[in-house]
Amino acid sequence: MANNKRELFLKRRLRVRNKIKAMANGRARLSVHRSSKNISVQLIDDVNGVTIASASTLEKEFGVVGKNNVEAATKIGAAIAERAKKAGVEECFFDRGGFLFHGKIKALADAAREGGLKF
Repeated sequence: MANNKRELFLKRRLRVRNKIKAMANGRARLSVHRSSKNISVQLIDDVNGVTIASASTLEKEFGVVGKNNVEAATKIGAAIAERAKKAGVEECFFDRGGFLFHGKIKALADAAREGGLKF
């Protein structure tokens, strides 16, 4: 039985990815990565193996370099929604990886939805 945090994280990540792959039908995947200092998100076309758009707190234009909080996640979510619209993507799947849908991840998803992405 998986008892430590890392094993539980990996187990959740595999469960989420397998569900997304089963329902994909060629739609893009909005993949989120959160570290202790930054948060980044990519819009990925798995059929062609191409990143369509990306946003991260490492970009200086957002003014949140090195921050990993709810405010930064909201800015990143709004930015990825805007960049996805420019790329012509309106529907995607939200791939939270092994992260719980709470706090920063939820703030990012809500901001992306408000920006016009459907998932």
